[in-house]
Amino acid sequence: MNFNEIKSFAKINLALNVTGKTSKLHKIESLVAFIDLHDLILIKKVNSKNHQIIFSGKFSKNISLINTVSRLLGILDEKKLIRHKFLVKIKKNIPQKAGLGGGSMNAASILKFLIEKKIVKMSIKKIQNIARDIGSDVILGMSNTNTILTSKNEIRTFKNCRKLFTLIVKPNFGCSTKYIYSKVRKLDKAKFLNPKKKMFNIESLKKKKNSLEKIVLNKYPKLKKIKKYLERLEDPIFVRMTGSGSALVSYYYSKKQCNEARKKFKKDYKKYWCISSKTI
Repeated sequence: MNFNEIKSFAKINLALNVTGKTSKLHKIESLVAFIDLHDLILIKKVNSKNHQIIFSGKFSKNISLINTVSRLLGILDEKKLIRHKFLVKIKKNIPQKAGLGGGSMNAASILKFLIEKKIVKMSIKKIQNIARDIGSDVILGMSNTNTILTSKNEIRTFKNCRKLFTLIVKPNFGCSTKYIYSKVRKLDKAKFLNPKKKMFNIESLKKKKNSLEKIVLNKYPKLKKIKKYLERLEDPIFVRMTGSGSALVSYYYSKKQCNEARKKFKKDYKKYWCISSKTI
């Protein structure tokens, strides 16, 4: 049997507020978009006693044997929702510990594929429960379009939002999501309870923030320096950290501006990963 090919796109948090805390997790609300940077997943059924998951690519080092994809397949096995075993090959183009949701989007992309191919049949509620068991942002990857996640864990998607060019920069260190959230002391008032498409308008986005950014910049002065550098690079619309870091995103109106900014950044920060991309 031939492999099926899946593109697992990176997600970016255009804005993020921490609005509360449960016994285990923080409650957040976020404006999310996806960019054309993606991991490439090859998947097919195999005659085997166990699932096989193989990672390759620049960002495949140190991925645990227990990961988002193994957890997804394990849950589907446990609930007897799949009858076959799968060979999954994942080329990792999205860096880890960057705030780009690479691992979560891998699981979401595979779950979405299994549902679309009718290999797995389940209710929307069951999809949400499985996604939540794997990771808090997995459900966002079920639709690769602009999304608003409310503090009540409700999701609204919006099509045909303005596309932006993005320069994604990651320094030579990552951020631990668990650690960054452990340093949250001040909670935000919920602002996205009534999701509207106009929240993705440029002037509206400029006024928003990522409330985790201050924590990360205080811990990593080097990242604060990079942000100031990016804010002077080809006049971006704004620069903002995505997720819990460590990636920073500069937003541009034009591809030319974005590519010129990338060239200049690579010249001055040769050891740092960066890529020019576009929201999809």
